[in-house]
Amino acid sequence: MEILIDRKYKKENYTVGNLYINGEWFCSTMEDKDRGLSQSMPLEEIKKIKVYAETAIPTGRYIVRMNIVSPKYNTYDWYRKNFGGRMPRLESVKGFIGILMHPGATALDSAGCILVGMNKAKGRLLESRATFVKFWKILEEARKRGETIYLTIK
Repeated sequence: MEILIDRKYKKENYTVGNLYINGEWFCSTMEDKDRGLSQSMPLEEIKKIKVYAETAIPTGRYIVRMNIVSPKYNTYDWYRKNFGGRMPRLESVKGFIGILMHPGATALDSAGCILVGMNKAKGRLLESRATFVKFWKILEEARKRGETIYLTIK
């Protein structure tokens, strides 16, 4: 499975993008501020530019894992009951640890993670939980089929 996030609106405190699954538009995304990081940059350069919990992850291609229980989200009933505490997690993000894809309304709901929803209000995602449920089901079905899930951010 191929997921693409095309970052469209790079604002002072957040970044809005379009998420495509296998070439089809699926939803909007929100991330922290895009500081121009790229997976091709040396780790030391990324560390110099990155601001903890206020920086979008580097552009590049990642594998998404669906089998990791989030220590944080497993403590919330909604996530534990609906997803077993598992969140889509990006692997090998240079300079970052524990990058997830999850619901949220604003960049304040992210510490480098990717939020999914519908960008129907300036600086906010709406319908985020409903969007996440649909997104999670699509990714989970791909996992069950044995597909590798790739995410490219440009």
